[in-house]
Amino acid sequence: MELSYDFIEKIEQRLHQPLPGKAAQNKMAHKIRMKVGEPSSDAKIACVLSLLYPKNNDWYIILMKRVSKFKEDKHRGQVSFPGGKLEPTDESLAAGALREAQEEVNVDPAQVKLLGQLTYLYIPVSNFLVYPFVGYTKQRPNFIPDPNEVASIIEFPLNHLFDSNNIKEIDKKISPNLILKGVPYFDIKGEVVWGATAMILSELVEILKPIQNEILVQ
Repeated sequence: MELSYDFIEKIEQRLHQPLPGKAAQNKMAHKIRMKVGEPSSDAKIACVLSLLYPKNNDWYIILMKRVSKFKEDKHRGQVSFPGGKLEPTDESLAAGALREAQEEVNVDPAQVKLLGQLTYLYIPVSNFLVYPFVGYTKQRPNFIPDPNEVASIIEFPLNHLFDSNNIKEIDKKISPNLILKGVPYFDIKGEVVWGATAMILSELVEILKPIQNEILVQ
């Protein structure tokens, strides 16, 4: 059996149909998170890339564990997609996502075909409005983490997301005086993938479910 590129084409088709949206995101959101309203008028814009690529005769996806020298960084030490703040020099939201992926993990933008965009997501704790993009490369990129931003790269098969055993809950300490009980997360290679990243993955899973059995062809 070999990888199916028809699978990639079907992802692109589904991304250009009405998206599952917040209902799918909320499947991996804490109950408090579901009460978040619309973005504030001064929200900062961020763009992230959900990148699919072939490895070991399977479709893989990449996440990364963030590093930061700044204690005030609300997302320090968390697992996320490659991505970050939109810069004035970025020609578009998509260009921002590609630039960040290149800077953080050495993904060549010229090798990425963008398939579409997922539903935006507001993160009130850092006041970011995040625009997620989905793309793929025909070969595994030569990932090189930027040591100033990336502690480690996490590669895993896409099918990992469909295994219900990898969906768990945890009590998450947010601050000295606040512990969130029963936070849903994806267990990815022992890493706790929660919050905005888990919510974005949740929508991606919802889009892929009807075609997940088409990853391989005879």
